[in-house]
Order: sequence, then C-alpha cells, then structure tokens
Amino acid sequence: MESSESPIYQKAPKSLAGKIFDLLSGFGLATITLLLLGLLTWFATLEQIDNGLYPTLTKYFSWKSPFLLPEINGKMVPLPLPGGYWVCAVLLVNLILGGVIRIRKGWKHAGNIISHFGIIFMLVGGGVAHHFSERGNMAVGQGDSSNAAEDYFEYVVEVSEVIEGKLGPIQVIRGNEIDDLKDAKSRIFRLPNMPFDLEITGYQENAVPVSANERAPDRQQFIADGYFLMEKPKLEKAEEAERFTAACYARIMNRDGTKSAPFILAGASFHPFSYRLGDRVFTVDMRKRLWVMPFTLKLDKFTAAFHPGTPRPSKFVSEVTRSENGGDAKATIQMNEPMRYEGLTFFQASYGPPGAGPGDKMYSVFEVVKNPADKWPEYSLWIVAFGMAVTFLIKLGSFLTAGSRKNRHV
Repeated sequence: MESSESPIYQKAPKSLAGKIFDLLSGFGLATITLLLLGLLTWFATLEQIDNGLYPTLTKYFSWKSPFLLPEINGKMVPLPLPGGYWVCAVLLVNLILGGVIRIRKGWKHAGNIISHFGIIFMLVGGGVAHHFSERGNMAVGQGDSSNAAEDYFEYVVEVSEVIEGKLGPIQVIRGNEIDDLKDAKSRIFRLPNMPFDLEITGYQENAVPVSANERAPDRQQFIADGYFLMEKPKLEKAEEAERFTAACYARIMNRDGTKSAPFILAGASFHPFSYRLGDRVFTVDMRKRLWVMPFTLKLDKFTAAFHPGTPRPSKFVSEVTRSENGGDAKATIQMNEPMRYEGLTFFQASYGPPGAGPGDKMYSVFEVVKNPADKWPEYSLWIVAFGMAVTFLIKLGSFLTAGSRKNRHV
C-alpha cells in the first residue's frame, strides 16, 4: 500500500560563495566594524594629545597600517586592533552587499536604501580624501605672515638661476619622477628654461651626506666631491616618515655634450648646489615641496591653555588675518575648529617653541589640507537625513492608514 504522505522538502545546503556572501552582508559584521571604528576613534583622540594630529591619523587610518597597538599617555596598550582604513573598507563592502543588494526592495524600504547610499558615499569620500588629498604644514610666528605650506613627505628638486642676487623662476622636478631611481638607475630630465639638463640617480628615501675623510663608506657607496650618501637608521614607527631626508646623486648635462662632475643633492643639506656657466649662476636644490596658497596668512595672536599641573595643552587658539586682493578677513583657528577657505582647510596642529616662557615669541603650526572630497561628508549626511525622513514618513503614513482602517471596521 502506497503512502499518501508527501515527501519532506529538504533545503539544499548553501554553496561556499553563498556562505561568504551571507557573512559579508550580515548585520553581525556591520556591528563589529562599527564597534571597532568607535574604539579606534576613541584611542586616536587620546593619542593625538601627545603625538600630534598627522602622526596619529597616519597610524590609525592609513592604508599602510593593517594592524596597530594604541597608546595612552605614552604607554602601549596590549590590544591589537585592525587599521581604520581596512575596517572602513570592510564596512563599505558590507553596506553595498547588505544595504543595497540584499536589502528588501520596494517603496516601503526606499528610505533605508537612500540612507545606506549616503553612508556609502561618506566612506567613498574618505577613501578619495586619503588617496588624493594634499597635506602639509605651515609654521607662522606671532606677528609674521606666510603664503606657502611645506609638504609632509614629498621631496622635489628645484633648479633656478640667480638673477641680481635673487632666485629667478624655479623649475621643479616632482618626487614621483625621481623616487624610483634607486641604486644605478638614472634618468635625464629636460629643462627647457635652462641651458642644460639634469641627470639624477641613486635616490634614497632617508639618507645623509657624510665626509669620506671622517668615515669610510660601509657599503662601497659612490663618493662625489669627497662625500657619500649614508642611509639613516630605519624609524620604528611608520608615521614618523615625515622626518625622512631624501637624497640622490646628480650631474649637469650641458647642451654641448659636456657633463659636470657628479654631486649630491640632499634634503639634509643647508645650502643648494651652485653651478656656473659662463657669467651665469644656477642653483640645484632638494627640499620638501612648497605649495603656494591663494592668500597670505598672518598670525595676530596665539594663546594656549593647559590642564592644571601638567604641560599637556587643553586648548590652543590662533587668531589670524587672511589677506588677498587688497582685502583682509579675520579668522580663528583652534583645536577641532579649523578654517576652511578656497578648498583649503587649516587645522591647529601644534605650536612652539617647546618650553616657552613668558615673553617668548610663539609660533603656530597649521596642518594645511587640500581635499577634493572635503564637502562629501556634509553631502552624505544630508542624504542620510533625507533617507531617515522618508522612512519616518512612510512609517507614519502606514500607522495612520492602519488606524483609520481599524476604526472603520469597528
């Protein structure tokens, strides 16, 4: 006798790809990443007080920091944490898979989808800022003015002619054009505004010229004019790379085919290399790149407040005057309250001199950031707020509709 019972339906097990998709798009992963970002932000805020703004951001949120150990009051916390950049990358994948692809579709869920798009836009903006923004610092003494910022890392080669005791137009060779010229690799740079070209070789990221008479080369380094390039010890922390002093070898390539003797260009040198051609004098120098601001900034007054009984600052404020096109504008730059103008953001980074006493002339150091995605976080917040408002109105409309139907039924 045949059984009339229908066969029990068994759900087919998910494939490995399906399991990975569920993991990457799940609420559990989103919760973990958000908790990690909160923890990283808290530790970074505390560490910034002692180590400064830029080194802390580099340590906690650079793509070069997959893992890190936080510090509090200069003491290491034995809690390995993933770098903020990679946590944000995982969160971005989670939002795309779970908040856009996997989420239920339909007009009732439109607000949630819009809000998720806003958060995705914010994370993408953070990535754009990290990879494409320019960062430097500007040190201005009280009562002094400046219109140029110095890049944190990029070393460039500047070639100029001395005209009536002053430097004429400067031709710049950017850092990304020379930083691959390691060991014996060389490249000739054409200088159309000069009567010669420049050959560069032997680039080192962190080195210093040393006299061969005082110390013998330890690795059979090339000697130029009695000096050779000695590599400096590696720094323990990657975020201290702003202290590197790049160096390389160079020589002049005259248009008639003659060449100068090789010479050293180094960021640690105090004076540029001088070259005379007939009655003309030229300089070749290696230094951190300067980028000129569209205005001049004057530091009118600097004040600092400290935690009671400690040298740790609780607040430092710079009152500045921004001058351009014959007009002046007053502004205040302080911790967590930067000045934004002309696509540039000026943060209060540090001050000096260290241990200054009453009557000492103070100077203020601003971190200058040129960020193509500077306004993206603001736009993303508006998108998120709009999505939340849509969700609220949909829920409110559903509630009122359900209430009216219930009243009619009664």
